[in-house]
Amino acid sequence: MLDVVETFVSINGEGMKAGQLAFFLRLKGCNLRCSYCDTMWANDSGCEFQRCDIHDIYDEIKASGIGNVTVTGGEPLYREGIYELLELLSKDDTLSVEIETNGSVYLAPFMSMTNRPSMTMDYKLPSSGMEKHMCSKNFDLLDMRDTVKFVSGTLEDLERAKEIIDEYGLIGKCNILFSPVFGKISAEDIVEFMKKNKLNGTAVQLQLHKYIWQPDMRGV
Repeated sequence: MLDVVETFVSINGEGMKAGQLAFFLRLKGCNLRCSYCDTMWANDSGCEFQRCDIHDIYDEIKASGIGNVTVTGGEPLYREGIYELLELLSKDDTLSVEIETNGSVYLAPFMSMTNRPSMTMDYKLPSSGMEKHMCSKNFDLLDMRDTVKFVSGTLEDLERAKEIIDEYGLIGKCNILFSPVFGKISAEDIVEFMKKNKLNGTAVQLQLHKYIWQPDMRGV
């Protein structure tokens, strides 16, 4: 059983499948409180949710007719029952499952599944206020099925991201995305930083859903 705050079909707004249709499963709660969080409503203790059986969730996904599945939150990987859901989904090779995870949860238990999900893992930079919670052991587990996302709001964030990329040899190991904190730093600034530092093997990505719909709209 999992606490589900919403399910919907839309396009992926970010990640390596940005622009593609996906079935979104948003679970309640997060163990972090980032300064720029855009889904804080899903983390509040009073947030409305439905207690859902994993088999009912699977049935809803299949009924949608959508092959991409994005499991998000909050932080989905620290929820009791998530392993059982991912194990169930992994048995269906018609589904492509992506987990949006905040970088604080050790990924090893989820990486040995047959047809394991891809991980889109944040690394929380200084302006988030949450960098001390990052689990650096995760960098040893990632491969080109996975993505590290650096949500950046300041030049200091970008400099710190480059330090992490260099320290852990991430270029060529996994996909790397820079994403601006909406309204805090321009995409142009990120591109100039990439050019200055010759960051081949990385990409800048905007959150598509915030340009197609209102930035604070839910269910898109």
